[in-house]
Amino acid sequence: MKKVLEEFDKHRLGSSCSGATQSLALQWAKKYLQNLDNPLCDESSERGQSLNAVVSEDGRKKTAQALMASLRTVSHQAWNRVEMLLASEAKRHKIKPELINPWEITAESYKIYEKTLQVYTQQAPLRQLSTVMRLARTGEPLSEKALSIYTEQVAPSQLATVIGYNVGTIRKKYTTVDPRVIGFVSMQFHYTSQMLLDTLSPLERSILSAYFKVIDDHLYMPLQRVYEAAAEHDYDSYELSAVQSLLPVSTEIAKNISNRIIDIYPDYRCSSGRLSDPVIRTSSVRDIEMFQVYLWLSTLERSVAAIQQELFPLCVMLYPRFNVQWELIRQMLHLLSQEIRLRLTPKQADTVIPYYQVLWHMFSPEVFGELDLRRRTDELDDDFVNSLFA
Repeated sequence: MKKVLEEFDKHRLGSSCSGATQSLALQWAKKYLQNLDNPLCDESSERGQSLNAVVSEDGRKKTAQALMASLRTVSHQAWNRVEMLLASEAKRHKIKPELINPWEITAESYKIYEKTLQVYTQQAPLRQLSTVMRLARTGEPLSEKALSIYTEQVAPSQLATVIGYNVGTIRKKYTTVDPRVIGFVSMQFHYTSQMLLDTLSPLERSILSAYFKVIDDHLYMPLQRVYEAAAEHDYDSYELSAVQSLLPVSTEIAKNISNRIIDIYPDYRCSSGRLSDPVIRTSSVRDIEMFQVYLWLSTLERSVAAIQQELFPLCVMLYPRFNVQWELIRQMLHLLSQEIRLRLTPKQADTVIPYYQVLWHMFSPEVFGELDLRRRTDELDDDFVNSLFA
């Protein structure tokens, strides 16, 4: 079998593939260059000098040192917020308490942030502008100024290579015994990132948020598992070609869907604010990408196990806590179907749509209906959930 992964992680993969075959992991890393929401392109020269100071070697070290000084305290505060949010859910979902070890989870998150800040302080390798422009030929273009800053001094794509495997290992550890525990782990990282960013200046926040998004994406989404599943496919596999077609545009798809949902529900409020609020919009785009990644994984593995055991329980655990109603998820899936059919050939679509249909039926009114969500989900025992895949 031909590998589709280039030298993404030398701990796992020692060989590289031909120039004609691009790594899914590399494609994902490129998207950080293509899709950064960069508010810095139109700044004045005085503001630009301030930006240069922030991303200079001394500036990055100073920022990293400040964050490291508060990381231990922030880690514990983040776990307190996780417990406030999900303690009752652990009981309701009958998750064994011994599987949720706060000391272990906070320690592992601490190590990931420590490594992330080490990468941030390092000078990223210089790249020729022409090469970077080729990487940014799709999606939302970045200005030459922003490209030079992000590629010569700030490289979140580099971080994906450094920590992707480590975060994937943490994910595998917690999903192997009980996949629902990943909800607690992911929220620990989410709150830690949020609280660390709150301590920064707007310029620092705009840069570090790109780094923390790498952590978020690899934790919420089973990317490492996708790469491993892709490596098991022949080069001419329709499943593989479908994922290769969708991955580079996944952020574009997510943003399109998010914008349409905001248009459809302009007054909708979740627990943190309106759907159009910048922070909520960012979370929405990430969640829509998460659904796509689980769909790719099911397609590549030819199995609904990831959707059944991870995605569905995670949604049932978290979305009600944030006042995200199932009608929004249903609308998102409807729009996702349109995007998939638009971007794939019929043969490619035939490999993806059966797993999309699983998602569509799982989040249907027949499952949740008009009943009180808390009472209804209490009734969704393992036999009922398993029956959806019979």
